[in-house]
Amino acid sequence: MKQAKVLVTRQWPQVIERKMSEIFDVTFNTSDTPMTQDDIRAAFQNYDAVFPTVSDSIPADAYGVENRRVKLLANFGVGYNHIHIPAAHAAGIAVTNTPGVLTDCTADLAMGLLLCVARRIGEGERELRSGKWVGWRPTHMIGAKVTGATLGIIGFGRIGQAVAQRAHHGFGMKIVFYNRSTVAPEITALTGAQQLGSVTEVMAASDFVSLHCPGGDETRHVIDADALAVMKSTSFLINTARGDVVDETALIAALKNGGIAGAGLDVYAQEPNVPSDLIALENVVLAPHLGSATGATREAMGHMAVDNARAFFDGKTPPNLVRG
Repeated sequence: MKQAKVLVTRQWPQVIERKMSEIFDVTFNTSDTPMTQDDIRAAFQNYDAVFPTVSDSIPADAYGVENRRVKLLANFGVGYNHIHIPAAHAAGIAVTNTPGVLTDCTADLAMGLLLCVARRIGEGERELRSGKWVGWRPTHMIGAKVTGATLGIIGFGRIGQAVAQRAHHGFGMKIVFYNRSTVAPEITALTGAQQLGSVTEVMAASDFVSLHCPGGDETRHVIDADALAVMKSTSFLINTARGDVVDETALIAALKNGGIAGAGLDVYAQEPNVPSDLIALENVVLAPHLGSATGATREAMGHMAVDNARAFFDGKTPPNLVRG
């Protein structure tokens, strides 16, 4: 397997990089800066496999680049909307991802953002650090109560279900959700979750809405001005899914005009660029894509990506082959 020449587009945990060095003829991006689109095109010509991350923008013409060598895109992450799956498959390029291992950490972060924005922790910390806090008073920075509130979840897969478990059993929250397919009763029974018929119904019924749907053309701007308009003015939007599922312009307008009370965001449409209007708002908690950012989780993702590639170059079906 040493003959497999592979490129890793960003720095990975050291234990994974050591493992890869033992298995592949590997090149690392030691600068840990985004590769240019020309770099990506060249990688498709010069390597048997590329290990991209969600921050890598793969140009549309890379899949059909002249003298293409790449046979595998072993993605570091569960989401793969940065990879054009039909184009990859048409070119005979296999794609793998790393599902499951980041479920708990992403669910933890979603709840953290929910609590932070509801209780105005970001605002409070900024006030305290700036020396403007003048002490406790009865009407200072009143937030929203989380316990007993209704949580709406858009996308009830592994992560959505994990958030529901935390919210219901930890905070006594009522769970409603939208999912494209019907969820089995034995799953909904774990949290008493109620499946509703549309995104709009969930948005209207909820005090908090947490997004856990995949990115891509089908879900781009699923949260648009119309969806935001049916939310309560006291409600909050949480996004740890993909930035492009939210129309950021519409969200900024809703946050500015009081259409909703606040938002907790970990992902953005044009990462790492975040709209200045969003940064300026006090009723938003912003995290720099930290959903899977624990040592154990990032190592587990790395091991899974490497195992996928090892299986592929051994002539086996990778455990996490993306088929659709």
